[in-house]
Amino acid sequence: MTLTFSILKLVKERAEIRQSFVDFVDSVLARQGDSPIKKFSLRCLTGVHPDIVNRWICNVLKRGVSELDLFTNFPTRIPEMMVIVCLESCSSVSLDLDSDSQLVFSEKFIPSFPALEELRIDNMEWNEMNVTVSSASLIKIDVQAGYEVEASIDLIIKDDHVKRLREPDNDLLEEDDGHVDVLKFGNAVKLMNGIQNVQKLDLSADTIEVLALCCESMPVFNNVRILGVVGEEDRGWQAMPALLRNCPRLETITVQGLIHDVTDKCGDACPCISREDRGLSLKSCPVNRLEIHNFQGTMKEMAMIKHFLEYFPSLKRFDVFVEDDEPTQLRNTELFNCVVEMFKIYNKLSPSCNLRLRV
Repeated sequence: MTLTFSILKLVKERAEIRQSFVDFVDSVLARQGDSPIKKFSLRCLTGVHPDIVNRWICNVLKRGVSELDLFTNFPTRIPEMMVIVCLESCSSVSLDLDSDSQLVFSEKFIPSFPALEELRIDNMEWNEMNVTVSSASLIKIDVQAGYEVEASIDLIIKDDHVKRLREPDNDLLEEDDGHVDVLKFGNAVKLMNGIQNVQKLDLSADTIEVLALCCESMPVFNNVRILGVVGEEDRGWQAMPALLRNCPRLETITVQGLIHDVTDKCGDACPCISREDRGLSLKSCPVNRLEIHNFQGTMKEMAMIKHFLEYFPSLKRFDVFVEDDEPTQLRNTELFNCVVEMFKIYNKLSPSCNLRLRV
């Protein structure tokens, strides 16, 4: 069953017509009882009270609506009741939200739709400046916020996906509507295109692994000034050279953990293997500040620090923060002193950059 309701601006001042519309929607929903609804579409451009609209939304969510299409002209704050209903019974797979006024969301909103695959939001505002949302089911997302400042992307993948991603001629970017994994990885390219105007970009280790699929089609991030990346032992940095090349105005790089999985694409942005184009992407990168976090004092990390000093031509400030949450070999006084001496040597070899070990 599909239900579509619409009331236009031309009757905004006609209270009796607004009430007639409310009564009509109430009666239709009541007559249907608990029968399932496939799609519910509401265009409400008058002074209908938000509580009434929220009541309708909760009604169709309880009845298992799979496609929810909403457009309102009042500042819509997604109520706690709607979140509770979604968590208890929501099977919606497609959600389209739009408003003449800003839509206000919290971190609880997207996770409250456990089956959501497609999401489009226009004219939105988050309750807080720093918001993290996640969804294991989401395949397609289109968000128009009116401003693009910062994006933090964490595409969660499994180890078997990593193995498949690294296979030659893998099919994870092919157009195949019948394969969910293909859709998710293929849409990673569209996601990067959608955020290419941000000023700050943070990418998880899983995301960098996925982006290895689209190095040639990766967009140019002309506005990115700050790039944050994460390193993990079982995730590669194959996409790092393309990322650095495609951020022509980059000023600061923040790295959460230098250790990463060594692949045949290493040797440019890192010194893991020897190759002719060693450090090529770094040489063209204008970054002047570099921060390394979770430093453990290993020789591999020291080699990477030396690599950065040698190949980043504009680097002026380089801060290395020691891992303090877990035991590292730097707790050994002799090894710590050795690392400190190596930092002094590196500073002498690169006098134009201020390298500092932060404990």
